[in-house]
Amino acid sequence: MLRIIGLLLLIPLLDIVLLVAIAGWIGPLYTVALVVLTALIGMLLVRAEGRHTLQRIQGKLAQGEPPTDELIDGGLLLISGAMLLTPGVVTDLVGLVLVVPFTRYPVRLATKRWVVTPYVDAKTRGFATGNVYVGGFPGGEGQGQSQPGQGSRDTYEVDSESYDVDDDSN
Repeated sequence: MLRIIGLLLLIPLLDIVLLVAIAGWIGPLYTVALVVLTALIGMLLVRAEGRHTLQRIQGKLAQGEPPTDELIDGGLLLISGAMLLTPGVVTDLVGLVLVVPFTRYPVRLATKRWVVTPYVDAKTRGFATGNVYVGGFPGGEGQGQSQPGQGSRDTYEVDSESYDVDDDSN
């Protein structure tokens, strides 16, 4: 946790150092103009991508599918908008990475893998991400084996994982 806080404190420090260096190189007036220009262009990009993402969310909902990737994209676009409005070179670069679709894709995959999935697993004890247990008490005797007098066992495919289920109808 301290590393994350340290990283978050380093970003503004790095932004200030880079802004002072750029101001010494091209002048303070041009530096301010550059910061304002990047904020305006960034907000136009965020607005366009936000509309596109909203249309994709509506399309997925109309088809009856959950818009999981689109919702993550919306969250990343919110972060991108905040970064682009914050004056600084590093925050503008991070905001630009998050607003462009082909650079946002790997960030979305990483967000799903290291943020969303662990959070959902912690809240649902693995139920929502595919760690579903079917049949009997966990760790009980005869788990996964056919016992005499219990009928045959059938295997069903669920989300590309197979589960054994007792068939007592025989």
